[in-house]
Formats: sequence, C-alpha cells, structure tokens
Amino acid sequence: MLLWLPLPLLAANSDTDYRIDPGASQAAFHLRVFWVDSVNGHFTHVDGDMLPGPHPASWVVNATIPVDSVAMSSTHLRQWVLDRSFFDAKDHPTIHFVSDPIAQSALDDGGTLTGYLTLRGITAPIRFAVEPMHCEQSVSAPCTIVLHGDLHRSTFGMTSDRVALSDSVQLNLSITLQRETR
Repeated sequence: MLLWLPLPLLAANSDTDYRIDPGASQAAFHLRVFWVDSVNGHFTHVDGDMLPGPHPASWVVNATIPVDSVAMSSTHLRQWVLDRSFFDAKDHPTIHFVSDPIAQSALDDGGTLTGYLTLRGITAPIRFAVEPMHCEQSVSAPCTIVLHGDLHRSTFGMTSDRVALSDSVQLNLSITLQRETR
C-alpha cells in the first residue's frame, strides 16, 4: 500500500510537485501460511503525488493503488486475493493512502512516514520505515523511495482463514517520483 518521498532538493522549490510514476513503482506484500510457507504478491500500478506540506521543508503523500493491478504467482491465488474474503475488489476497487506531513530531514536521513490507509472501506493509521534517500541532484532525474511497513489483516476486516494465514502482512514499496512544475 503505499508511498513516496522527496529528493534533498525537493524542499527548495515550492513550485514543484512530484507525481508517482505508476509504471516504475510497485507495492509488494508478504504473509505467512501455516507458519511454514508464504503468499507473496505485488501491485503493478501505484499512482499519486507528493505535495509541499503545511510546514516548511515538509511533504504530504497521496497515493492510490487499483486492487485489480495485483499480480500473483498463479491465477488461482490472484482470484483468491481479489475475492470478498481478502481485498474484496468488487466492492472496494482501490487502496488509498494519505500521509501526515513528513519532514525533509526524515527523508534524507531515513525515518518514519505515518498516515492513514483505506483498505476494504476501512481507514486506519499506518507507519512505514523510510530508507535514507540519496537521489541524483539532476532535477529531471527520477527518484526512487523505499518503504517498509506492516499491517494487520483484522484491522481491515480480513478475518477469514485465521488458522491458515498470519494476521500480519509485510509491505515493501518502491516508489519512483517524477518532478512536475506548476
């Protein structure tokens, strides 16, 4: 699910926004099955932007993931995660994330990105660890941000298969930002 952060030179230009490059970004998930195996998948489309936040040198991320962009190792697994008992793609076709403002220094040095994730129509707080960014200084070069987090399926109403599936889901995101000038 989700999310994105700036280059060291981002804070210098408030006339600049950053779009998430949907083709170069992805969100991967991993959960345990019967404590010995795992289910892995990823979303091939992440869209959104990162805008200057309400405080100097801060940013706010707004990202959306179409649930049907999920890719799995088999058609059977893909259908299962799209079904009502997991993502419920028919009734909830998108996953949405809006961050709290994050300081530029937390992006440069690594830190924590907090915000709210909406999944299956339920909104809950979430926290991501942000790896330190060392982006190229070229203003036109894309920047890739790496985030790691965990969520609990039960928080978002995914309570089926409790015996077989772990409640904890690991999230790993690789988000590529492209600069846009207003």
